Amino acid sequence: MISHIQGKLVEKTPTEVVIECNGVGYEIHISLHTYSQIPNSENVKLYTYFQVKEDSHSLFGFAEKKERELFKLLISVSGIGASTARTMLSSLNPEQIIQAIAANDVGTVQSIKGIGLKTAQRVILDIKDKVLKIYAIEEISGSSYNTNKEEALSALEVLGYIRKNAEKVVEKIIINSPAATVEELIKQALKVL
Repeated sequence: MISHIQGKLVEKTPTEVVIECNGVGYEIHISLHTYSQIPNSENVKLYTYFQVKEDSHSLFGFAEKKERELFKLLISVSGIGASTARTMLSSLNPEQIIQAIAANDVGTVQSIKGIGLKTAQRVILDIKDKVLKIYAIEEISGSSYNTNKEEALSALEVLGYIRKNAEKVVEKIIINSPAATVEELIKQALKVL
């Protein structure tokens, strides 16, 4: 298995990069999260996952080991392939996905394009224990976490903000301060929106 590739950045697009290493150009599929983490310097290093299928060989690259481990967990879930896992990591950053899984937050996982209710539930059911163990986080009590988030989102909707935009802002606030009250979530979100 190829653990990482370090070399000269030849091409960089939001979905893939080409890294030249000892005269060979490796085409590596990346998420938007990794895209934003890759410096524009010549020399880069990406942690990789090499997928061999009957009809293709694909190389996936990640700026952080944490993202690669989450990718491996996601593709272990029945119904989630490499492209769906990459979409998930492009829609939300790894920390948001980890927090959503730890908190049984089906709504956040389901908000990702291409993920339905049953798939979101399966993701949480299948890998929650592994996520809690690997990332050494305490199980978040889903009730207060979700209630505060939902109440804040409802209030922001009443104030005229689009739910999807508000949801992204509120999720970032929750990650930075998980114990935030509904009022704090609304106040902080209003500063950003």
